[in-house]
Amino acid sequence: HFVESGGGLVQPGGSLRLSCAASGRTFSTYVLGWFRQAPGKEREFVAAIRWNNGNTYGADPVKGRFTASRDIAKNTMYLQMNSLKPEDTATYYCAFREGMAFITTPGPWDYWGQGTQVTVSS
Repeated sequence: HFVESGGGLVQPGGSLRLSCAASGRTFSTYVLGWFRQAPGKEREFVAAIRWNNGNTYGADPVKGRFTASRDIAKNTMYLQMNSLKPEDTATYYCAFREGMAFITTPGPWDYWGQGTQVTVSS
């Protein structure tokens, strides 16, 4: 069970931090990820993090701007988003899957959050 939060309206160049808090599960052998989906577009990979060692991987459009992290004690994953652009506007979803591979397509991911809306507009 995931609870996502942190979305909202922000101006271009601004920042947001999304949170994905999990309950009822431990993630020692899991990868947690962030995807996004804009209206009329397919769901696309944003970033992911290996729970056990904190290694991360990000999609090219967000490298250098978005950072995935996790707080083991809080069982929570974060997505820090800086230098936001209008094209980052989408519903953002957290997801997790068992294993260590960074999978950038949504199909193999096992569990999904409900999504949180991010709108970048002046």
